[in-house]
Amino acid sequence: MSDGQALAGPDGARRCPWALSTPDYVTYHDEEWGRPVHGDDALFERLALEAFQSGLSWITILRRRTGFRAAFAGFEIAKVAEFTDEDRDRLLADPGIIRNRAKIDATLANARVLAEWEPGELDALIWSHAPDPAGRPAPRTLADVPAVTPESTALSKALKKRGLRFVGPTTAYALMQACGLVDDHLQTCVARGGRGR
Repeated sequence: MSDGQALAGPDGARRCPWALSTPDYVTYHDEEWGRPVHGDDALFERLALEAFQSGLSWITILRRRTGFRAAFAGFEIAKVAEFTDEDRDRLLADPGIIRNRAKIDATLANARVLAEWEPGELDALIWSHAPDPAGRPAPRTLADVPAVTPESTALSKALKKRGLRFVGPTTAYALMQACGLVDDHLQTCVARGGRGR
């Protein structure tokens, strides 16, 4: 077991310990987590998936992402904003996603709010809360990785003030980690520039 430090995976490269439990996680960790994500639709998808993850394991969401994308029209804000009550009923019956009424309703409501924003406005708002990377040392162990930060609390407040739902400070921080606003790969992780061997 790990003491929270990076561990060697099957290929010998050291990774954040959470990434080694399944091949799905290894791929997500190596190719997506912590890499910058831009674009309103792409950020809407991540925001929605982080909300659906609340109270669940991320692997549950990751393994259903294809189903989520199909169910939510590829997370195109303009299309989801036009979903009807029939679409809502379809989502509530779709076994390819998490059928949580409150989370589905929040995703649809958020799309309607975001459809009124200017193009690029969601991207600009989210990225305006990225902390200065020079002020954050690389975490050495998982214990050094916070669940909430002042920046995620501020982002949560800004999103809620603009009418978005299911965007608490913990969800906002998970979004910041997933979308590269912060780099929480451990100090000796291969994802920090290949130093993980």
